Amino acid sequence: MSNRSMSGAQLTFYFTEWRAGASEVVSVVCRDRYDSAVTRFAACFILVFGELAWGGLFALAIPPFFSVERGFYKSSASVYLAASLTTAIGLGLLAIRGGAADGPGAGSLWTAAALWTLSSGTVAVYLYTLWTENGLLRARSYALGLGLGLVALIANVMLLMPPGFGAVAAVAYGLTAITSALVLGLVSGAMLFGHWYLIDLAMPVDYLRTFIRLLGIVLVVDLVALGLAIGIPAIFGSAGARAAVHELFASHLGLLTVRLLLGPVATIVLVWMCWQTLKIPQTMAATGLLYIAVMSVLVGEMLGRFILFRTAIPL
Repeated sequence: MSNRSMSGAQLTFYFTEWRAGASEVVSVVCRDRYDSAVTRFAACFILVFGELAWGGLFALAIPPFFSVERGFYKSSASVYLAASLTTAIGLGLLAIRGGAADGPGAGSLWTAAALWTLSSGTVAVYLYTLWTENGLLRARSYALGLGLGLVALIANVMLLMPPGFGAVAAVAYGLTAITSALVLGLVSGAMLFGHWYLIDLAMPVDYLRTFIRLLGIVLVVDLVALGLAIGIPAIFGSAGARAAVHELFASHLGLLTVRLLLGPVATIVLVWMCWQTLKIPQTMAATGLLYIAVMSVLVGEMLGRFILFRTAIPL
């Protein structure tokens, strides 16, 4: 027998080694894909906390500062600071894992986490000034926190945009992030503010009416932004963006319908009910309706983040 020939036992041994090696390669590839999907899934939902943080901070500017109990600002700013810190920590933990090969990468995650950390620091300074009479530092820290928060929010949503979607899709991503943040901030701010009518019985109802009026306007703008987030990539977007829109309507039309009905549409009805209730006026009944509105907004935003994860369309 030639030296080159192999026995059956040798062939079995080499086949077993090859099969084990192939299984290991498949296992590594599947694990990498799983890790990438988990990273993107988590980053999509962490965005909700960032939107709440920036939108809530924006909502604090609505009631007149010197006419409202300062406790409202202290408690509300604490909630939005916690949301901002949650976003920073969550993105940082994802960055420590190494990010995802197909996005979001570790570098973009670290950048967004750093921006949210800076924004959180300035909001913390603003919160501190609420126990002091340093009006100049309060105004500057609030404005800086709002500006840094907006930059962090845009950086946060942009890291979720797949490569090759182009600048046109980036506009849709930024627009929907801002309108979603305003909706979350205004509805939560209005709900928190409604409780202060139990503390200050003489506080004018017009303050809460202003919240409700602005919330109604922003909800309509948000619906327009959601339409643009679909229409702009479909008409002007790259091939990848148009394919994502096609996937949305081909496989997720039911999810899109539920996102719109249980989110902005249902909330607009609740806001109209709040407006009618304040004509009585019944501030506590309106606050109860705002509780339900907070839940409808959260349901809509969570469904929107799931659509973002599945199709890359920022809804």
